Amino acid sequence: MAVSSFARAFPSFECRSDPDFSRPEIPSAGCAGKSKPAILGGGAAAHGLSSLIMRFPPNFVRQLSNKARRNCSNIGVAQVVAASWSNNQGASGFTPAAKAVDAAAAAAIAPVEVETGVEKPVVAAAEDPSCNGENVQLEGSPQFKYASFLNSDGSVAIHAVLVLSVMLIAHFVHQFEKSLTFAFAQHYTFKNGFSFLLICGNSLVCLGERLGRGIVTDAITTPVVNTSAYFFKKTADLIDFKEKRRASFEYGRYGNYTTVVAEEKISALEGAESTILMASGMCASTVMLLALVPAGGHLVTTTDCYRKTRIFIETFLPKMGITLGPKRTDGLPFRDNEMQATVIDPADIEGLESALEKNNVSVTLFFTESPTNPFLRCVDIERVSKLCHDKGALVCIDGTFATPLNQKALALGADLVVHSATKYIGGHNDVLGGSISGPEKLISVVRNLHHVLGGALNPNAAYSLIRGMKTLHLRVQQQNSTAQRMAEILEAHPKIRRVYYPGLASHPEHELAKKQMNGFGGVVSFEVDGDLHITAKFVDALKIPYIAPSFGGVESIVDQPAIMSYWDLSQSDRATYGILDNLVRYSFGVEDFEDLKSDILQALEAI
Repeated sequence: MAVSSFARAFPSFECRSDPDFSRPEIPSAGCAGKSKPAILGGGAAAHGLSSLIMRFPPNFVRQLSNKARRNCSNIGVAQVVAASWSNNQGASGFTPAAKAVDAAAAAAIAPVEVETGVEKPVVAAAEDPSCNGENVQLEGSPQFKYASFLNSDGSVAIHAVLVLSVMLIAHFVHQFEKSLTFAFAQHYTFKNGFSFLLICGNSLVCLGERLGRGIVTDAITTPVVNTSAYFFKKTADLIDFKEKRRASFEYGRYGNYTTVVAEEKISALEGAESTILMASGMCASTVMLLALVPAGGHLVTTTDCYRKTRIFIETFLPKMGITLGPKRTDGLPFRDNEMQATVIDPADIEGLESALEKNNVSVTLFFTESPTNPFLRCVDIERVSKLCHDKGALVCIDGTFATPLNQKALALGADLVVHSATKYIGGHNDVLGGSISGPEKLISVVRNLHHVLGGALNPNAAYSLIRGMKTLHLRVQQQNSTAQRMAEILEAHPKIRRVYYPGLASHPEHELAKKQMNGFGGVVSFEVDGDLHITAKFVDALKIPYIAPSFGGVESIVDQPAIMSYWDLSQSDRATYGILDNLVRYSFGVEDFEDLKSDILQALEAI
């Protein structure tokens, strides 16, 4: 008979004689006594865990099968482990239920005799020199920053906040009881006569959760935490939280562990101190405006922008005493509690300087897109940031069309950067989300209002954003290349009147775009040589893209803005915004370039 090397992890297995579902106090984090067995290595005890997290090796079932059959009848491997933990409670000094994992860890040095037919030496668990009776923390954990070896945005998008993910999982284990429970809805009879039935309603609700949770820590992907609230084990813990001695999200609207990982990933990409995610890009924009532009403040924005943003500024803000234009409509001066809004051309630096200098109310915020929607105009972020900062105004750039890979608005001087994460960040046309990134002192102001208004991102959506960012660099590289090549082809085609794309020399801000962007994005806008109906015929002749109101995803999307976004306006009213009937916005996906090219050319031939 040989003694398995698996003895380092588990002692001998016997059926527990009595289940104990009590909920004792969890002792403070750290190592019990002098040292604990180094089952998982130095990092396993990180983040102040009071219990180690067990990882079963691939041959676990084979090694335990004989012992399990001798000791128990009709009992799964998990029950054998739970029985062992209960029997060895004396060796650890912890009570059995909530401290089952601690009991197993403390008793891990006891060898297990397994009949393998091969003689193997007994290997004793080594003492962990890092355990000295104090809390154990992962080195560098407070910063939650990505490693210095991640030099490219592509690597950052994949691996940033990996450490944070592990710490969050560890936090789950620290917060919740860590006993492995009998989650089997059937009647089991142990050899010593003990039996119980796990089919009652309370068991179905609580088992595996309130009576103990096993958290997997070695998953490659970030877990999705689907919860609407976070519990406190006792009132004292709640009071500690209220008095800021204990951390908790408390309620799902105030935060989520999965969402935090997505936020930290975006912060890493943008070089931001903090990021907050919301339910959509419009939610992020509107909450930001309400939070940062007070009564009596002054907002400056640009003519070319997402229509719903313009509608919010022109229609909803006036209902709160926030009016548009340099003067009141009745000719009287602004009252102290009225906010003003000035609209300028994206390239109108003189108009911005005039708004900063001549208005009787100091400018609070300059908010614009760069590139803009749908004409892809570019704002000189560095210059406008300097002008605004000299006058004490904030600058917020909506960088959705650029992506964090093509443009670093914060590095160029902006205070905040907004993204509709629905677009490139999510990248698969399957999730809604919006982000705001910047310094914590500003993000905290927005976050406080967000907690009141709601609009929280669903954790499943957060996971989709995390997944999407892992391929962001691959997608954007392909979309940049395809859009640039197709813009050049379209500009030379006789059935195209005009092309709007920052990568073309004909674009009014081409030189600026080359200066402040690494790539020009995957969206190209152009005017077909025809009217509304001819343009619609071209759109309908396309076979690859979907006709839909979005962009930035892996599938190509096309729309005719006069119909898709401005159909409720007359032709003349649409023209005031520059939206002509023959305008097309094409968002290139990741399909093969030659396929997209052939499809567009055949559609042009059809008109």
